Amino acid sequence: MTDTKESTIEIREPPLYAPNEIPAVSKRWIPGNAAKMVSAFISNWTPFGLVASYFIFSTCLYTYCSESLVAIFWFIYMCTNFYIAGATVLEAFMSITPCREARKTVTQAEERGWLFPTAHDQLLVLDLLIVAYLPNEQDIIMDRALYALEQIDYPSDKIRINILYNTPRSIEPLETELHQLPLTYPHARVIKVPKSTSKADNLNYFFALDTGSDLIAIYDCDHYPHPNGPRWAVERFMADQEIDVVQGRCIVFNADENLLTSMIAVEFDKIYAVSHPGRATMWGFGLFCGSNGYWRTSLLRELKMDGDMLTEDIDSALRAFSRGSKTVHDLNVTSYELAPTTFAAFWKQRLRWAQGWAQASLKHLKMVYNKPHDPLHTNYNRNFSARFGVLSLLVIREASYYLVTQYFVLTLSFVLIKFPTSGKELWKFVYFQYPVSQWLFLISIICLVATLWITNQVKSEFISRKMIIIFAIQYPVYLVLMATMGLYGHARQIVKYSSWNPTARS
Repeated sequence: MTDTKESTIEIREPPLYAPNEIPAVSKRWIPGNAAKMVSAFISNWTPFGLVASYFIFSTCLYTYCSESLVAIFWFIYMCTNFYIAGATVLEAFMSITPCREARKTVTQAEERGWLFPTAHDQLLVLDLLIVAYLPNEQDIIMDRALYALEQIDYPSDKIRINILYNTPRSIEPLETELHQLPLTYPHARVIKVPKSTSKADNLNYFFALDTGSDLIAIYDCDHYPHPNGPRWAVERFMADQEIDVVQGRCIVFNADENLLTSMIAVEFDKIYAVSHPGRATMWGFGLFCGSNGYWRTSLLRELKMDGDMLTEDIDSALRAFSRGSKTVHDLNVTSYELAPTTFAAFWKQRLRWAQGWAQASLKHLKMVYNKPHDPLHTNYNRNFSARFGVLSLLVIREASYYLVTQYFVLTLSFVLIKFPTSGKELWKFVYFQYPVSQWLFLISIICLVATLWITNQVKSEFISRKMIIIFAIQYPVYLVLMATMGLYGHARQIVKYSSWNPTARS
């Protein structure tokens, strides 16, 4: 651990111009600036044009296809969507075991009077990082920092709460208040990262510091880690020396704010409590998801974060897996976060995720077929299950965006060619255009119901059964929306869109 006197690190930057002090030359029209504006406009709107053209062309194409050809397409889309639904429900059933183990662990701890197996003086040294972009998160950073410093239940001589932030302009008195935290809390460290423009820059700056920690935990600024979350994570490392990463469960706590946040909250419960632990059990590998993740310090400092990736967290997780590192999902390591409250914020967030996943998929697709090699894991070799899991995660998942949207536009073409005159005809056109689709559709519905039933068994305290029912009813619309966002992410990757749009926090 570093000395208390060195716990505040600040590098001053040159003062910024006030709005009325900007040099006159910057206000003049410059041809180069105009060219940049035109280029930015084209970069922003080309993906929209590509996605719109995709939908229009696909719909028109199906209206001109013969009935037999349309039947073939229909069968292909129904079968592939059935596979996706089947894989999802299999992951859900595979998640039952880790859910039971997590509950069993809690019961055992409760029976022991909440005494954890490891003595305080034998615990690993932990650096807990809270990463923030101040203009975007200036309203919440002090609250989250004080919460972490006061509420996390871990020996203060074994943990350091690090507030890493970057800002393009000085924000006072907030910054002064932040840098005064170590005076009250000796286990606090506040770092203003110079020349940083992203989360990756903030993290890589910290990784270059020698803090003497055994583990590093990463949290986005909007998170409230459960007071016992760090202890549960460290106990996993103590119990299994082969574990390199522990990914916890992220829970949305503003679920009741509006319909959008409630749907995102259900989705997060489905992902973090069901899909992630189920996939790890089924395919044999887990993934770091960006926040509420704990790493062995030596591994994280070696891998670092790739600032060229929009989702540097997924990239680092896949790079860790490619070299044989072991990642586990622990449902007791919980953290509470905010969901976007407006559709505009949600749209920006998911487009960044979609493009980031496309980048990561292209970069790491080779794991499906290449031979792993790492000097630290000489005996590691990906088996067929792990390789097929990578194929499902990086290829089939990305391809599903096209399968879902093609099914949608094919159905739309039916409506355009012969518009239904009654509800019965509409039902037949949408779902039972061909007899075999009755069975595929019904089985897919059963898979969805089973997945959400399992989700209901492990839902967080902020989720109601009514929210899950509403989520199930509107799921087809939500599925098409998410697939469209996936296509948009692909289109952005094609035009090499590179703007980093942080999610608005308040």
